[in-house]
Amino acid sequence: MTNCEYWIWLQRTLGFAARIDDLINYYGSARTLYEAGSYNWRISGLFSGNQINRLSKYSPSESGQIMKACSDNHWDIITPDDSDYPPLLREICNFPAVLYVDGNSRLLASRMFISMVGTRKASSYGINAAKLLASELSKTGLTVVSGAAVGVDSASHSGAINSGFKTVAVLGCGFGTGYLKGNEALRREIAQNGALITEYPPFYEASRHTFPTRNRIISGMSLGTVVIEAGERSGSLITAKYAAEQNRDVFAVPGDVFSSSFTGANKLIRDGAKPIFTAADVAEEYANVYPDKIKLEGADTPLSKLMPQSDKFVFDGINSEKKEKAKRKKIEKEIKPEQSKNTAPRFKALPEDIGENAKTVYEAIDGETEFDDVVRKSGLPAYKVMTAVTELEMQGLIEVLPGRKYKKISIG
Repeated sequence: MTNCEYWIWLQRTLGFAARIDDLINYYGSARTLYEAGSYNWRISGLFSGNQINRLSKYSPSESGQIMKACSDNHWDIITPDDSDYPPLLREICNFPAVLYVDGNSRLLASRMFISMVGTRKASSYGINAAKLLASELSKTGLTVVSGAAVGVDSASHSGAINSGFKTVAVLGCGFGTGYLKGNEALRREIAQNGALITEYPPFYEASRHTFPTRNRIISGMSLGTVVIEAGERSGSLITAKYAAEQNRDVFAVPGDVFSSSFTGANKLIRDGAKPIFTAADVAEEYANVYPDKIKLEGADTPLSKLMPQSDKFVFDGINSEKKEKAKRKKIEKEIKPEQSKNTAPRFKALPEDIGENAKTVYEAIDGETEFDDVVRKSGLPAYKVMTAVTELEMQGLIEVLPGRKYKKISIG
């Protein structure tokens, strides 16, 4: 029997996110723990009666079905015994007994991870901040970790991949489930350009409990966590809380103080998180510890200067929605009186250089159209729709409405 089978047994019996650091420090390994037997478990004082019953109920030999499923699908299994196990993750009290990997397992042996998290209902501010920051942080030598959800997560992964770097996604479900079909293409890209990891065994379905649990892994394997855009009740704040408890750094991108979408991130800054305006604001925290791995050259360029100013969202912490409205009013004033008398709505011509996905999404918007309907009508994955919506909004072609609805901006 392999050591892997004992780790799977331990995870199965004690549950996900169980505190196992004291157990492993005492016994040395999952295998030694199992071989100690029920009498030793009782006198050790480390287990409750219920835990001892569960440990006795299952056998490591029952792990074979999980191992076969992974082998058949070319998914790797790594445990704390393996050199590829994330070294920083091994330091937290409730480190995963098992990680399942789709992609490059060797990438996980690094300590140079930085996590990026934020809301799923991200604004263009949050999407662009995540993409630019992920790209710039990747250039410094850090590898971006996030959760592969729509919104900030997808933008973070895309920012790294589109710049030619690897990224890691931590999932809140097992491989082989039908969770978040719209992001399936992105997950495939991540597996090809980094790694997908999860502590949940194959075909384990997502639930409202699995995501908060997986967030400790995102923060635990990283040197620090960057919160891009988060409301007061955003799930990304759970990751930031874990990071603080795990003695990791917490960073936050400042946002519009008048918008509830940024309340959580702004409060983190108020409570001590470091505000981020450049990639150097993050990378400089580790340059002295890892001088041979962190490159600060060019990392101090403000994100606002990396983004085109013309018809683009300016990353300066100012209320962009008010800027957009002012720009639209200016356009309306320039319309000739005879044009405004036309009762049929008229729309701006699409720029010649606009992307094909943006064109497709634009055609899918009819009146006030919800995000899910845009995805359905366009036939594009959710993350590509999100990117296209951002492009259209920054071009002044559509308006983003409450409830993730969109409508074309009329000029007549």
